[in-house]
Amino acid sequence: MSERSRRAAAVTLSVAAHAAALFVAVRAAPDPPVAIDPAPMVVQLVTPPPPEPPPPVEADPTPEPAAAAPIPKPEPKPPPRRIVARPTPAPPASVPPVPAAREAGVGEYDGAGEVSDAEIAGAATAGSGGSGGGCDMPALVQRALRRDRQVRTAVAEVDRGKALRVWNGDWVRHRGQEGAGLAAVREAITWEVAWAPEACRHQRMSGPVVLSLADTPGAARIVVGGGQWRWSDLLFARGERASRR
Repeated sequence: MSERSRRAAAVTLSVAAHAAALFVAVRAAPDPPVAIDPAPMVVQLVTPPPPEPPPPVEADPTPEPAAAAPIPKPEPKPPPRRIVARPTPAPPASVPPVPAAREAGVGEYDGAGEVSDAEIAGAATAGSGGSGGGCDMPALVQRALRRDRQVRTAVAEVDRGKALRVWNGDWVRHRGQEGAGLAAVREAITWEVAWAPEACRHQRMSGPVVLSLADTPGAARIVVGGGQWRWSDLLFARGERASRR
């Protein structure tokens, strides 16, 4: 068999095989499904009857009257205050006026506030101390006078460039002053003495003590004491007793 014959036989077999396969495939395909029509559904529309109207509301022919608001009672007025007239006392009999200086326990100014140069030269000063167990009352009193503004003002009103005596067994009254001892100076000194230790208050002094209001030259000076005296004597002077009444 020639080459051409073998090739033709192979082609024939291939065509036959494909045809057989196609035939088998067609025969094996399932039948298409048969459509089944469902039974028709019957729908009927029904109109509902209209609702019944509500029963009429009967109005009350005689309504009850509303309760009247209570009327507040007026508060009773307080009785008027009774004013009792008091009899005016008769004026006292005429009394002669007492001079202010006499009322304070001192006389009119008689020059007792002047201090001589000899007294100043022999007077004790702050820092001189004393025999009071270490008490330096001049320094304590001088320090109290320096820090008191009212004392400086009172002294400036009567300062004439000389030392001012304010106590020599009694408070001395100066010109133009209502009270004795320059009230501000007297108050500052007695306050410091009253609060000093008892031993210092009873410290014996001899002669006057000069207290300066500053360390600068020409500063105002105050003189206290004379003869034999104690610092506690300043608390019981006549002028001080009168000011406490």
